[in-house]
Order: sequence, then C-alpha cells, then structure tokens
Amino acid sequence: MLVPTVSSDSASSTGANTSDDRVVPLADLFRLLGDPTRLRIVLACVEQKRAVGAIAELLGLSASLVSHHLRLLRAARIVRAERQGKQVFYVAADRHISAMLGEMLEHVAEPQAEATDIE
Repeated sequence: MLVPTVSSDSASSTGANTSDDRVVPLADLFRLLGDPTRLRIVLACVEQKRAVGAIAELLGLSASLVSHHLRLLRAARIVRAERQGKQVFYVAADRHISAMLGEMLEHVAEPQAEATDIE
C-alpha cells in the first residue's frame, strides 16, 4: 500500500487535526479558484503584472467583468494591486499562490493513474 510521507515540520499544519479556523478559509480560497474565469485571471497575473485592460484583452472578457473578479481575488489575498502612475497592475499575491498553481498545473498535466495502480 502506498502511504504518503509527511515531514515532521509540516505534520502540525496538515492532516486530520487541522482546525476549522484554517480549513474554512482554505476551502473559500479553493472555491474562488474553482471558477474557470477567476482561475484564468490569476494565471495571467502569475506570468507577469497586468492591467485590467490587458487581462480583459488577453482572455477575451469585458474590463468590468475582470474588475469584478479581481476585487474578489484581492479580498482573498490571491492577487495584489500595484499602482504605477495612474495605472494599476495586478500580480499574484505571493510565492505561495504562484507555487501552488504551478504545482497544480503540473499535477493535472500528469497522465492519470489506472484504477489498478491504487492499492
């Protein structure tokens, strides 16, 4: 049987003993990222800083729709805004967001395991 290993450092922050005060915000974060439009917006902001208009053009969306989603993403600390002169650029909030999305993209690109691979 395959058993995942967890380092002692991360054992206290993951697993069955994780309290609701950590699980609920995490579930909210995944709920936000579960929307394909918001996920595409965040992925665009991982690559580089982008203005609302650039995100809208890149994704074929209206600027008002992108602004609406960015407001939600900012409130959840998934993206952050950086003002440069009169323009505001959006970028992934920190390395945790970028790393998590990078890992998840790698995961979905892996070939799916056959049912017989699970013991």
